[in-house]
Amino acid sequence: MEFSAKQIAAFIQGEIIGDENATVHTFAKIEEGMPGAISFLSNPKYTPYIYETQSSIVLVNKDFTPEHEIKATLIKVDNAYESLAKLLNLYEMSKPKKQGIDSLAFVAPSAKIGENVYIGAFAYIGENTVIGDNTQIYPHTFVGDGVKIGNSCLLYSNVNVYHDCRIGNECILHSGAVIGADGFGFAGCIDSNAHHDGNVYNQHCKRNCGCHNQTFSFLI
Repeated sequence: MEFSAKQIAAFIQGEIIGDENATVHTFAKIEEGMPGAISFLSNPKYTPYIYETQSSIVLVNKDFTPEHEIKATLIKVDNAYESLAKLLNLYEMSKPKKQGIDSLAFVAPSAKIGENVYIGAFAYIGENTVIGDNTQIYPHTFVGDGVKIGNSCLLYSNVNVYHDCRIGNECILHSGAVIGADGFGFAGCIDSNAHHDGNVYNQHCKRNCGCHNQTFSFLI
């Protein structure tokens, strides 16, 4: 998928210096630039590379003033690093989404699967589980009985969601994440671990392996 400098500048509210019709289809470090790639410059120590990079477009901060001729088309923005992050998100969202249930996946007969759902090979979907529209479940992921997963979620490979858990809309679970397992805390005078109910209440959440949590919560 290609984007022109004009399209990119409109998206990130930048000022074009050069050819507004220059197009890119990939990303590259400024020191490893190639035709058809977009790079960025925010750290001053990489400034020498902007004069020799082969990248077609380079994002720069508004206060950048070139000292020599630059071949690439520049797009000046308030913050080149943040603008690149926005473009990376746009690029990911523009990729075609996988759909369909792989023949090697197991989906229980009582499970309810929404529209435009992807379930990869060797994934397991338990009894009475509900999968919302546009959700993607990658290979080797386990979703237990009675689970409810919202719309537009993304479960990468090797995620485990224990029985009766609830996951909201637009949540991302990265490889190795376990939802509904025993917590880290222990209560005194109790013979067994307290059980988490496994609910992910907040929407737009992300859980990474290594237990790095962002914008979501568990109820114990």
